[in-house]
Amino acid sequence: MGFWTDKRVMVTGGDGFLGSRVVAELKTRACGNVFVPAHAHYNLVDAADVERAYTDGKPDLVIHLAGNVGGIGANQSNPGTYFYDTAMMGLQLMEAARLRGVGKFVAMGTICAYPMHTPIPFREENLWDGYPEETNAPYGLAKKMMLVQAQAYRQQYGFNGIYLLPVNLYGPKDKSDPETSHVIPALIRKCLEAVRNGQDEILAWGSGKPTREFLYVDDAAQAVILAAEHYNGAEPVNIGSGISIRIRDLANLIAKLSGFRGRIVWDDSRPDGQPARQLDVSRARKLFDFTAKTPFEEGLRRTIDWYARQFSSTDILESRT
Repeated sequence: MGFWTDKRVMVTGGDGFLGSRVVAELKTRACGNVFVPAHAHYNLVDAADVERAYTDGKPDLVIHLAGNVGGIGANQSNPGTYFYDTAMMGLQLMEAARLRGVGKFVAMGTICAYPMHTPIPFREENLWDGYPEETNAPYGLAKKMMLVQAQAYRQQYGFNGIYLLPVNLYGPKDKSDPETSHVIPALIRKCLEAVRNGQDEILAWGSGKPTREFLYVDDAAQAVILAAEHYNGAEPVNIGSGISIRIRDLANLIAKLSGFRGRIVWDDSRPDGQPARQLDVSRARKLFDFTAKTPFEEGLRRTIDWYARQFSSTDILESRT
């Protein structure tokens, strides 16, 4: 608890999916000075707004979680936007932190930075073994540049920047637009809407053959806090559960937990993305004692319950009991 006493902490993206959990966790740890530069008031792609955020927040520690993110379809439609926004936010926020003497900078990377064909489980030393999967490459490479920047600044300036590599996150309050969201909220929404509308089939993207690893968002927030407290090294650190599931099996599980009893049709004209994702999470366990706590099916149940309530569909909830 003493680590956070009297610290001024700026959490970019602190009003977002992961960031709101990080802010809540900071408050439970007696951090009374948390500043969130909300997107409505600070455009962190703009240098002037970055400077204004630092002037207003006066942080001793920065946790950079803000980003322009989405699923495969969104990345395919907006590669330039995702690259530019992600790169400019990271570059400017870290440079401003260095110039202002910020004591620590926690940068959130992405599993999309890993090469297309990475041996399972992904180890941090594999990060530079090839080009990322093409549908996510611009975003992944822009995120990866924060690692380069942090390591270069550490070498030249003694700047304490750390870099975390999370897997796909899931949980309540994630965006669920079928065209732009990640796979779990997109499938949950499709299943719940099918139940509500009496549909007997839903359409899912790709072949369903790839595997993915997922981390419950509250566990991810714990990882960020533990890393901020205990890790001060140059090497990237994977953040995940260490367990993967085939997308086809994931869809069947979500359908079951959502009460959808119809057919799942796979649209293989849509891209699968990277063929497999699963992390070696031993470094996080060793360096700052992080282990994911939420069982996957329990996390899915919580997530589906939340979305069902948002749809105001008591009939959905009843059909699942």
